[in-house]
Amino acid sequence: MSYTLYYSPGTASMAVHWPLIAMGAPFQAVKLDFEAGDQRDPAYLRLNPAGRVPTLMIDGRPYGESMALLMLLAERHPEAGLAPAPGDPQRARWLETMVFLANTVSPAMRDWFYADKDGDPAGAEAVRDLARRRIEEAWPRLAAALSDGRTFLFGDAPGVADYLAATLMRWSRNMPHPASEQPELAAYLARMAALPSYAELCRREELTPWP
Repeated sequence: MSYTLYYSPGTASMAVHWPLIAMGAPFQAVKLDFEAGDQRDPAYLRLNPAGRVPTLMIDGRPYGESMALLMLLAERHPEAGLAPAPGDPQRARWLETMVFLANTVSPAMRDWFYADKDGDPAGAEAVRDLARRRIEEAWPRLAAALSDGRTFLFGDAPGVADYLAATLMRWSRNMPHPASEQPELAAYLARMAALPSYAELCRREELTPWP
């Protein structure tokens, strides 16, 4: 198995970069400078026509979409325990959570940050307000999943759902009501931030740790 990750610091690629580091999989990382327009370079667009990150080269072939890549990594590395296995009682809830994060929270985050760029700037404030409400409604739901005292979303060790959830929660840090306002999520984020893989991720992407 060979992997090459195209990433930009602090973006959606963070959710894929993190588990690659955590499970010790050998991979190469190629940093894209968005301000310099690397994502619009014709060579990169041949790998990812949308001009976004992440792109993960798997055995020489490019694949995109964070959610798909996370599920694929869990499938390709069952020994890493990144997801409940098929037949596990938690499998259905894991699938539901992954789709919720990818289909509800992630698009709302995109609208919050890029409403004036992705659509008509005249309507950006209304789009951003709706996005904010959807994001804020997500945090109590995730907090409830941790209210039974579990350490991570699906077990005693972090998995792809945790890496994705913590990445999305990190993006809320400067919002009016960040995820960390929920006591269960504040404690959860502290546990995620204490992982050695998180310190290494921040070092590699040159990010300020949060929380």
